[in-house]
Amino acid sequence: MFSPLRALLGLFARDIGIDLGTATTLVYVRGKGIVINEPSVVAINPKKNKIPLAVGAEAKRMVGRTPANIVAIRPLKDGVISDFDVTREMLRYFIHKVHEQFGRIPYPRVVIGIPSGVTEVEKMAVHDAAREAGAREAHLIEEPMAAAIGAGLPVTEATASMIIDIGGGTTEVAVISLGGIVVSRSVRIAGDEMDDEVIQYARSNYNLLIGERTAEMVKIAAGSAFPLPEERMVSLRGRDLVTGLPRSMDISSVELREAISGSVSAIVEAVKSTLEETPPELVADLMHHGIALAGGGALLAGLDQRLTQETKMRVYVADDPITCVVRGTGISLEEIDILNQVEVPVQYARAPR
Repeated sequence: MFSPLRALLGLFARDIGIDLGTATTLVYVRGKGIVINEPSVVAINPKKNKIPLAVGAEAKRMVGRTPANIVAIRPLKDGVISDFDVTREMLRYFIHKVHEQFGRIPYPRVVIGIPSGVTEVEKMAVHDAAREAGAREAHLIEEPMAAAIGAGLPVTEATASMIIDIGGGTTEVAVISLGGIVVSRSVRIAGDEMDDEVIQYARSNYNLLIGERTAEMVKIAAGSAFPLPEERMVSLRGRDLVTGLPRSMDISSVELREAISGSVSAIVEAVKSTLEETPPELVADLMHHGIALAGGGALLAGLDQRLTQETKMRVYVADDPITCVVRGTGISLEEIDILNQVEVPVQYARAPR
């Protein structure tokens, strides 16, 4: 039923778009742009009902440095929600942080990007978390679709678009046409697995134990998927497994490319298998338009060249690939027709509370 007060609130509310990522959560506020970009990390005391002690950047600084009674965790693992309660609290924190920055937003409409292929229970957990945090409406949209919208691809037109969204926990490949996903692949291999491969490479080849943050920094600084015009050197700092003492050594981008080759090859195979299942009419469109890379993994040096070589199609990095998903949620907030076409339905077995 139409409510004049509800309509008035809808005119003045600053609606919110959220990219709920494995590694990073970004928040878009309508009329303000991207206002939050923080790690998806929560520090809790397990003995106190998982009440967050810190969230986001502050919690990430605690990783590997907390006392026994404090645990810094990532509530999303490999692209899916591993802890519903902590995810709910993390969403509540980010929405309330928006309230603190801009004044309390009355009953905002919230659009949340979620990994493709999540279960109905996981959809309900995210949907309920947004509602309990004060949203008047909560809409879910699959991340590859949101990434394609944010990258400026014509997702609602009768032509094919292809997006490769490489995040922290998953790589999602999708061919999109007429506002729907025609063919898709989701593999639980992405940035986190590359970091693990760097850790294992340092351990097995140099008896050097390094942490996750060090592996990530090294990968960003000198990691690549294709030979570089000028190969780089970077320092590894960790603990010598033989002496037990701190040690620093240099490693080349050639060695790092070898270290992460397993993950890169798995991503290439996911793209190839998606193309093999794509109808020929749509493949012709893709040969003309090319394939877009989004997500933090798109910034891996030479990945676009490697995929171009393997697929025989033009593969390019979208503008500001890290923010493609959250910008896609923002565009869907502005264009209600697009949101109606791409929204993921939530099926409740009973009425939501």
